Amino acid sequence: MIPGFVSDLRKRVGPDHLLWLPGVVAAVIDEDQRVLLQRRSAADQRWTLLSGILEPGEDPAPAVVREVAEETGVRVVVERLVAVTNSPPVRHGNGDRAQYFEVLFACRPAEAGQAPQVCDDESYEVGWFPLDALPPMTERMRELIALVEKGETQAWFVPAP
Repeated sequence: MIPGFVSDLRKRVGPDHLLWLPGVVAAVIDEDQRVLLQRRSAADQRWTLLSGILEPGEDPAPAVVREVAEETGVRVVVERLVAVTNSPPVRHGNGDRAQYFEVLFACRPAEAGQAPQVCDDESYEVGWFPLDALPPMTERMRELIALVEKGETQAWFVPAP
């Protein structure tokens, strides 16, 4: 679902203006070393980590918890900040162009055995996948998952030259 503030911006600038938006990404890994993924209804329909746009004034950790619950019904606990990155520019299915400043978090389910379900129109499917048997996804998604698997205590970022 497109946040209201983004819809308002789009009315003013149109779909071709590249919007720079704040986003959160969740790598939810359960006790069986499975990662929670969604197959998005937009774009190329490949599997991705769960993600979303922060609302104005919203802090990133509560936002990632909200996004995972909204998209899958799974309640999560944020364990650590993994990385601060930016996405490549994208053109969404509705024609809107955007690029995201992303905050990637490692999360775990708040309770064992939570069965994810599609909760909104952003996904065709959601599910748990073993880390050693991931479904079709972009190389970038695999790289983000690999960052989480490293288990570093310090967040990753592109260093300054």
